[in-house]
Amino acid sequence: MTTQNQAKTAIITGGAGGLGLALDAGLRQAGWCTVLIDLPGPALEALPPLERRKVLACDLTDAGAMAALCAQIRLEQPSIDLVVYNAGITWIGACADLGAKAHRKVFEINYFAAVQMAQTLQADLRRVRGTHLAISSVAGFSPLFQRTAYAASKHALEGFFKSLRSEEKPHGVRVAIAAPSFVATNIGRSEAKTDGIARPGSATDGVDYMSPDDAAQEILKGLAGGKNYIPVGRIARLAWLINRLSPALFERLMERQIKAGR
Repeated sequence: MTTQNQAKTAIITGGAGGLGLALDAGLRQAGWCTVLIDLPGPALEALPPLERRKVLACDLTDAGAMAALCAQIRLEQPSIDLVVYNAGITWIGACADLGAKAHRKVFEINYFAAVQMAQTLQADLRRVRGTHLAISSVAGFSPLFQRTAYAASKHALEGFFKSLRSEEKPHGVRVAIAAPSFVATNIGRSEAKTDGIARPGSATDGVDYMSPDDAAQEILKGLAGGKNYIPVGRIARLAWLINRLSPALFERLMERQIKAGR
């Protein structure tokens, strides 16, 4: 159990860059300890050692490796108080070009990895009445042009965590979802594969991009303010409102804006 003088610990997946690093900085500034998880490679290796931050490499789609990693964190940290499910990839292209392999890969990373980690750490968060924080997207509550696999994975992510909220409420565990609009995390570094897989935040057809630092600030402010659903950024807030009032109007506006940026 955490004590009044003991720093809380947050686990952040997809922590080697962009929004993950921005959330890391914001949480450590607020006195938290962080554990950043990402794929092994140059991005993770380039992170300098910092006080109250641990960096771990793991392929989250490897069930055995993830289970071992969670066990390691459990042994090394006095508590696990917040888990941020931020790791993700996008898929950009026409549905006619979407292959089964790419479709499944998007779901393995964006959905199944988050679900397995939530189940693995469920008891840890219950023990300290902690928080699950799923990083969704505007595409998690609305359609998004030429993002069929990505939007489907984010819709699934939101459905899981919204449903989990009701189960965890009696245990004092909070379940929050943040839905950013377009966060400029990898502009000019799409590294898109032939199957359409790309880094999140790398597309050039987005609208009103916001910086990772601004997005992280809004997410942490919403979390501190007790919000369970946090549309992040002006576009996300407008999209959420318009889509609720008139899905047909949102669809027309979305198609016009996204197509204009292509």
